Amino acid sequence: MLKSIVAFILYYLFVVSTVLAEIQKIGVPYVENYAKSVYQAGNQNWGITIDERNIMYYGNSEGLLSFDGRSWQLHRLPNKLIVRSVAADKKGKIFTGAFGELGYWSYNEKAILKYHSITHLIPKSFKLNDEIWKIYIDGNRVIFQSFAAILIYQNSKIEVLRSTNPYLFLLQSGKRFFVEELKRGLHELKGKQLSFIKGSEILSGSAILSALPFSDGLSLIGTSKSGLFLYDGNTITPWKVPASDFLKVAQLNNGVKISEQYYAFGTILDGVVVIDKAGNIVQHINKSSGLQNNTVLSLFLDDAQNLWAGLDNGIDRIELNSPLSFYFDKAGVFGTVYSSIIYGGKIYLGTNQGLFYSNWDASGKMQKFNFQLIPNSQGQVWELAVINGELYCGHNSGTFKVSGATISRISAVNGGWTLKKMPLLADKLIQGTYTGLVIYNQTPANTYQFSHKIDGFGEPSRYVEQDIKGNIWVSQAYKGVFKINLGGDLKRVTKLKNYSEKDGLPSSYGINIFNLDGRIIFSSEKGFYVYDEITDKFKRYQELNQNLGSYAKSNKVIKASDNVYWFIDHGRVALVNFKEAGQVKIDSNKFSVLDGRMVQDYENISKINSNLYLISVDDGFVLYNQESKEQQPKIPSVVIGKITNITGSNFLITGSGSLSKNIEIPASESSIRINYALPYYRQANVQYQYYLEGFSDDWSEWSNQSQKDFTSLSFGTYTFKVRAKINETIITPETVFEFEVLPPLYASKTALFIYLVLLIVAVYLIRKSYFRKLIKHQERIKQQLQQEKEEHLKREALANEQRMIKLTNEKLQAELESKSREVTNSAMNIVYKNELLQKIKDELSNLKDDSGKKLSEERLRKIQKVIDDGMSDERDWNLFETSFNETHENFFKKLKYNHPDLVPNDLKLCAYLRLNMSSKEMASLLNISVRGVEIRRYRLRKKLNIPHDKNLVEFLMEL
Repeated sequence: MLKSIVAFILYYLFVVSTVLAEIQKIGVPYVENYAKSVYQAGNQNWGITIDERNIMYYGNSEGLLSFDGRSWQLHRLPNKLIVRSVAADKKGKIFTGAFGELGYWSYNEKAILKYHSITHLIPKSFKLNDEIWKIYIDGNRVIFQSFAAILIYQNSKIEVLRSTNPYLFLLQSGKRFFVEELKRGLHELKGKQLSFIKGSEILSGSAILSALPFSDGLSLIGTSKSGLFLYDGNTITPWKVPASDFLKVAQLNNGVKISEQYYAFGTILDGVVVIDKAGNIVQHINKSSGLQNNTVLSLFLDDAQNLWAGLDNGIDRIELNSPLSFYFDKAGVFGTVYSSIIYGGKIYLGTNQGLFYSNWDASGKMQKFNFQLIPNSQGQVWELAVINGELYCGHNSGTFKVSGATISRISAVNGGWTLKKMPLLADKLIQGTYTGLVIYNQTPANTYQFSHKIDGFGEPSRYVEQDIKGNIWVSQAYKGVFKINLGGDLKRVTKLKNYSEKDGLPSSYGINIFNLDGRIIFSSEKGFYVYDEITDKFKRYQELNQNLGSYAKSNKVIKASDNVYWFIDHGRVALVNFKEAGQVKIDSNKFSVLDGRMVQDYENISKINSNLYLISVDDGFVLYNQESKEQQPKIPSVVIGKITNITGSNFLITGSGSLSKNIEIPASESSIRINYALPYYRQANVQYQYYLEGFSDDWSEWSNQSQKDFTSLSFGTYTFKVRAKINETIITPETVFEFEVLPPLYASKTALFIYLVLLIVAVYLIRKSYFRKLIKHQERIKQQLQQEKEEHLKREALANEQRMIKLTNEKLQAELESKSREVTNSAMNIVYKNELLQKIKDELSNLKDDSGKKLSEERLRKIQKVIDDGMSDERDWNLFETSFNETHENFFKKLKYNHPDLVPNDLKLCAYLRLNMSSKEMASLLNISVRGVEIRRYRLRKKLNIPHDKNLVEFLMEL
């Protein structure tokens, strides 16, 4: 930040010490037009002034018009009166005059320009019934002038100076004021008195419209009908100079002093003229040379040496000290200019209609051009080149030598695009044409004549260069680049190669060739390329591209002087200096007015002398005087303009952020738009950078945008800073705007007070509730202790009970196990009994009586029946079943419930299986064979629907 401030101070010291350079006398300065359609107000502009912030004001036929360099605003007087005069006191007030009305404008608390009438201060003895034509700020007083009176406003009072005859206009010359009283002559206003100037009768009826300080106490007086006069304080004498005669015809209307050397006068009939101290016209700017209208109602010179012209229709700004001067063919005399040059006391323009010329005066006087067509030159002119002191013209129908106002054909080969010397053969010229290459030989008279057309190459050759090894390079618009080797006699092509994308070029289209300080370079849309002889390929010229920045895509390179070249990027012009090793200086800002004015792809700049260059534009030419030094104006600060709400209602927060203080924005409307502008009235590249403290962390990127939107800002205090950068070099001081986004209702001071009261009440209630809860808590603790004690006793009783239950269960389990053993023993006893009976039964079959005979069948059946009855005694089963049910409760109930189709034998088998008895034991109990047991087991599985992988005994054990 400190470096920026120091740089700005140094720059300012340099700026204020610079004097106005000599005004260009050829062509006209750059004129910027502000049409009615731009400023959106009335046609006529009667007065111009500037305030302390560098904002311009215009007395317009619809009101007071203001301009900050970006935006226009119209401020209407009551009853929509025409503002005839305007003057800023540089203290925040803009005084205006209208019909029957005078007053001032100032910014109110919302920084909106408001009008304050002071007409009520006029003494009642005087009735203001005409226009206020002039206003001057003279120290602490303001002087208003109408045709009827001079009104002096001072210390909130108005004094009126009246005369028996009407006044014309009050005029200021330095610190002196003059006014013409009709039918009497010129008077000087001294204090509050008018003093007649003796000898002013000579001006009677001349209509005095301008009085300017001249030199050595002289005043330059301008009249509408009689020209210019000089007044030395005693006598008034006509100033017999050329400018005086011109102004008599053009009807002088107003004037301003530009410097110690120059004066500008606005006229009714013929625009603006600038004269020097010798009375010579050095500039004449009218509608044909750039003004919107020839009737100049007002003139004003600002600190930047801009001459502002308030016209009968529009506003124009004239850059008097610009190094560029313009000549435009407004009448369409010569068409579109493709080439221009100054040679032999004449200026030549090669156009699409032919070759035109006019006389060129090198004496420095203002020139008037009268361009005429050279006979037999009709058609397209491509190039004008001076070689060995001779002027040559490349034409659609051939090539011509130009001598004064005549031409002579030296080649009939159509389309002479480019003609230049061959670096390795000083006595030869090579020319690119529509159908190939042409060679010219030097004659003993040091001129050139056509020799021959080169055989073996017939492509259109717009750009032609020869490198240090003798290779001829030619570019064709659609076929890339050709490298040509010629035989010793230069008559035919001995070797030809066409280069395109496959050879490293970015494209085959639009490749142009130039010689940059002895090195052949190739331009393209992707930057400059060079040829690598070792690889026979093309590669990017990185060093040049990086140094040129945006001009790396230039389509035209023209040598200006040693190590200085013009680079033209499709109409954008820059003067590039390579003189300092390792540094490239690019000057482009002063040429921004040329953007879009040159003929695309046929841009032409020719050097007249060491400082003067002739630039062809589509409807004329521009002269660039490199020696001309622009007086740089004092750099203003950025003006922060309107601040508007964009939340939805789009209302105005303040008319000027620069002038506003204590701006408060409701939280619900915290989306805002900040407008800003730099009131810098020159052709320049102006970029802006902003920083909102409290919102962003750092400065934004540089941008051409002159407004910034901030949406949904949180509540708090913000500081908006903005600065501008001019032509990539000068950075202005910061302009600051502070504002506050109010907190929302829930965060306002009232809400905070309510929150505090609620907090105190809440603390009280919480405290009270706390003690209440503490007492309840203590009671709950007592109850809990009592409850825990009771629960402890219950748990002890429960534990005792559980111990008793456990002992009971253990006893019951022991009993159950005992009974189970009894059941098992009972079953086993039955098994033993049945086995015993079975053995007895088996033995009976072998039993014999005393005689040795077997017992009879009948007796055996009786005994066996007794045994069988014993083996199948239901009492055994009933006893077993009773014991089994006691140890295996509900076993049979579950079986019968789940499988009602089981028969008693199935239940018996299930019971025996439940006791895990063997098949043999079960066969004994069931009085069947072991095989029968297996069959029954199989049938039982099916009845029970037991899966194949499930064991029958396990199934019954789990039941």
